[in-house]
Amino acid sequence: MKKVNAKRKEAFEKVDKNKSYKVSEGLALAKEASYAKFDETFEVAFRLGVDPRHADQMIRGAIVMPAGTGKKINVVVITSGENIGKAEAAGADVVGGDDIIQKIQGGWMEFDRVIATPDMMGKIGRIARILGPRGLMPNPKLGTVTTDVEKAVKEQKAGKVEYRTEKNGIVHVPFGKKSFSEEQLMENFKAIAGAIVRAKPASAKGTYMKSITISTSMGPGIKLDESDVTASV
Repeated sequence: MKKVNAKRKEAFEKVDKNKSYKVSEGLALAKEASYAKFDETFEVAFRLGVDPRHADQMIRGAIVMPAGTGKKINVVVITSGENIGKAEAAGADVVGGDDIIQKIQGGWMEFDRVIATPDMMGKIGRIARILGPRGLMPNPKLGTVTTDVEKAVKEQKAGKVEYRTEKNGIVHVPFGKKSFSEEQLMENFKAIAGAIVRAKPASAKGTYMKSITISTSMGPGIKLDESDVTASV
């Protein structure tokens, strides 16, 4: 335990808390300061000048990470008819209709994403209380309620990440792994930062990007220079 604490202390001492780093510097430093033995996840936290209590300032969306996420995503598709075969061909892990809904009602939760076709949404209402709190309820805005199940499955498998503002106006998004190259991390970071910049609500007043911080699962928070972030996207 002392050895771990010493590594943690050493990692946190590498970061100047009073400095805002350029994106490239921050990514390199986060890699250098990650000390855990497992493949740590990179995450970014955007603190935005929005009030998510107002519907027109709630930022929510999904984006396919160009370099993937480094995580295997188990995808369930709830559909019927010919879409069953299309979903299976696209690489969905589990495909079905009423049988899948019954399994979920019975407590089965071995999946990361749920995709559904519009014709099944009435029945999926029976498991909304199970899926909703876990952020798994299919949503047309996120592309998880669709007639194009092939595209939806392939996007989820490729590393489609959902994001939304929390109560305090912060958006947390994972964007890679320690094992990724700095180029891959930069590619993913630019993609999500660009999406957040473009999502600025017309009704948001004052400073939009209040702060941007990246970190790894166990590593220190590293503040980024907001102007460098917006310039990079």
